Amino acid sequence: MRYLTFALAKGRLAKTTLGLLEQIGITCEEMKDPDTRKLIFVNEDLKLKFFLSKATDVPTYVEYGAADIGVVGRDTILEEGRNLYEVLDLGFGKCRMCVCGPESARELLNSHAMIRVASKYPNIAKNYFHNVKQQTVEIVKLNGSVELAPIVGLSEVIVDIVETGTTLRENGLTVLEEVCPLSARMVVNQVSMKMEQERIRDIITKLAQLQSDTK
Repeated sequence: MRYLTFALAKGRLAKTTLGLLEQIGITCEEMKDPDTRKLIFVNEDLKLKFFLSKATDVPTYVEYGAADIGVVGRDTILEEGRNLYEVLDLGFGKCRMCVCGPESARELLNSHAMIRVASKYPNIAKNYFHNVKQQTVEIVKLNGSVELAPIVGLSEVIVDIVETGTTLRENGLTVLEEVCPLSARMVVNQVSMKMEQERIRDIITKLAQLQSDTK
């Protein structure tokens, strides 16, 4: 039997995912060692491998088959636009992708004015404005605190993840439009889904059952 390989986004997402997997009998003791320098973790009994990567790389590992299964936020899946199957909403890490800005920018959105939009997620922003709203905008990619952009006049609005909205309020900004809901998702390599259908479906079914039991 070949190994099934999981790619998990580093940090809170990986910890929560491992907690869920443990509840359906999938464990990896090696990963619990806080001092480990290992990059790949193995459960020989279940023929499973795990590795942690930067969230933005998870869809790439899965598309190219370096991982059979990945767990990552939907924002990353949408932004990266890789060829893979999104098979399960894991129901944690919930937040929203929104268009935000000062209240005065609402009219610019309603009137479909030509505006500048700053975002860490240029592909999501472009898809929303061009394909959903059919509004012509200029998109500026930023890597840091995007809330700064409307304050210093770089852009009229931003497209960013909103959890509580506290940072927005503290900077005089507000949610103007919601782009889409976000949460952690399980993704599967397209070839793996055919080759290892039984094993992968078993994992998906058990996780889905776990979710419905906890609701």
